[in-house]
Amino acid sequence: MNTVLDSSAWIEYFTNGKSADIFADLIESGSFVVPSIELYEVYRRFLTLYDETQAIRAISHMQKGQVVDLTEYLAVWAAKLSKDLKLPMADSIILATAYSTNSIVWTLDADFKGVDGVNYFPKEV
Repeated sequence: MNTVLDSSAWIEYFTNGKSADIFADLIESGSFVVPSIELYEVYRRFLTLYDETQAIRAISHMQKGQVVDLTEYLAVWAAKLSKDLKLPMADSIILATAYSTNSIVWTLDADFKGVDGVNYFPKEV
């Protein structure tokens, strides 16, 4: 089974948040699937928090995994998942990508709580 780390997991790891250890082994293994929408989300967040150099470093590490582009097929599947599970757009794209690559999503995002194929961890504050 493959792993998709949600953007919340990447940001937690890269910012050394309280829950970063949950994701460290998976990220450091280099064996993961990255929905292309996550490159946008993490890059955008790091531009806000830090600067372009830090943003590039973050997504460079993410690109060590298998980056999966949003195809027509995934877009339609994501739209259905969004409607059925009441997920935001990016989350439904992440989930469709995970399902299409036989992956489990690891996340701190409460939108995924109770969704099949997701390992949800409440964020420590």
